[in-house]
Order: sequence, then structure tokens, then C-alpha cells
Amino acid sequence: MESIDFAARRAAFRKLHESGCFMLPNPWDPGSARALQQLGFKALATTSSGFAWSRAHADNAMGVEAVLAHCRAIVTATGLPVNADFEDGHARDLGELADNVRRCIDTGVAGLSIEDATGDAARPLYEFDEAVARMRAARAAIDASGQDVMLVGRAECFLVGHPDPLGESLRRLCAYAEAGADCLYAPGLRTSEQVEAVVRAVAPKPVNVLVGYAAPFTQADLAKLGVRRISVGGALAGAAWGGFLRAAQGLAEGRFDGFADNATHAELNGLF
Repeated sequence: MESIDFAARRAAFRKLHESGCFMLPNPWDPGSARALQQLGFKALATTSSGFAWSRAHADNAMGVEAVLAHCRAIVTATGLPVNADFEDGHARDLGELADNVRRCIDTGVAGLSIEDATGDAARPLYEFDEAVARMRAARAAIDASGQDVMLVGRAECFLVGHPDPLGESLRRLCAYAEAGADCLYAPGLRTSEQVEAVVRAVAPKPVNVLVGYAAPFTQADLAKLGVRRISVGGALAGAAWGGFLRAAQGLAEGRFDGFADNATHAELNGLF
């Protein structure tokens, strides 16, 4: 860790957000991170779901200590900038939130996201004023660190079933931008009209779009809408688990055809 030039990684990460549209894939362990670097990606992001599944837990079930260790593992696995999926900062109290953000910065990440989902089905989103205060607290913690770490503000309205997901996302994302978020993100956008509305509302700040399904559009299409970066959340982990489960089901039925599309032993050894 001491030999890593974090400042250079963070500067490179910020530069990626200035123009164009880049892909920000989400590895779930050091091996998948290294493979993505070998494929030529310029930056990576952690995935709370992919990491949790790799530890036999559901999404949002990992404690802050495990998440910080995971961030550090992904950061040291490659030479690329890493954006941390830091969920809600793993704290309700603003002081504890700020402390966790500082600890996340210490793992070497180039960016981190703070979302407004509570994990409580009865009250799925932090109230508006509290959510904005939490973004300000994260911003202050980053500024106090003296490190050029990007803050990503996430509005989870689409994912928690808000009755007006786009309208409330726009209200929150604009407030998060004002509170100091460098990049804005509303997971769950599906239409070009929704994407355009978010890009327009928070301009000139960059927007992240999540694509975790077999979408009928391309990176170039999203670039034309003004999107700066595209992440895939747990979708790569889901693809890996899908292949594993299909092959394992074949074994359970006495078949071996599930191995037909495997990477070879030599290919994987060469990769690493």
C-alpha cells in the first residue's frame, strides 16, 4: 500500500469524468479485478452485492470492517482507480458516517458512493433533509482528508419502489450535487427520457448509469445522451454465478455439458 501512487490514480479517475463516456465494470474479488484490468478497462468499481454473494451473504449484509477490507483488496489487486460502493456509509449518525468515509479513503479508493437507501422496508429512504445532510457530511470528510477522492451521490428511488421515482430522484440528485457530490447516480433508469432528464438536471456534473441487464442499447447510445460513466453493479458476478449454477445443476443431473464454455486452465493461468 505504501508504494502505491494514490494521487495519480485519483487524478486519472477524475480526468475520466471530464469528457466522453467510460465503462466502469464491477469486480467482486481480486481475481475478477485483475481480469478486468487485463481486458483494458481504465477504472473499476466495487459491488456490494457481488462481494456479499462471494461471502455467502445477501446484498447489504456486510459490515463496515469487511467492506473496508474488501475495498483495500480490490485497490491493491490492480493499478487502476477504484470507486467504492460504500452503500449508506454503514452509519446513521453523521459523525460515524464521516469517520467511515475517512476510513474508506484510507483504503486507497479514488471515489466512493453514498446512497440514500436505509435498508428498512418500512422506511426505505432517508428523509430528504437527512439524506442531504449525510451527503454534506461525506463531502466534509473528504475535504478534511486532503485527498482528491470523488463523491458519488446516489438516489435509490427506483430501486425501493418510490411512487414518483424519477421526480424524487431529480429532486434528490440536484440537492446532492449542491451538497458537494461530484458525480450523480440514480440506479434503475431504463429509458432514454429518464437518462436525459437526469443528465440535464445535474449538468454540468457527470452522471453514472447502471446497466445490469441485457440492454437493447450500447455504450455509444448512452454517450449520445450525455452519460459520462456506465457501471454494471452485480451483473458480472451474476453472470459468473449463472454459469456456475447451470454447470452445477448439470452435475447434479449426471451431465458435464455445463463446462462447454469454460475458460481453460492454461488461459486462466496465463491471465494471472
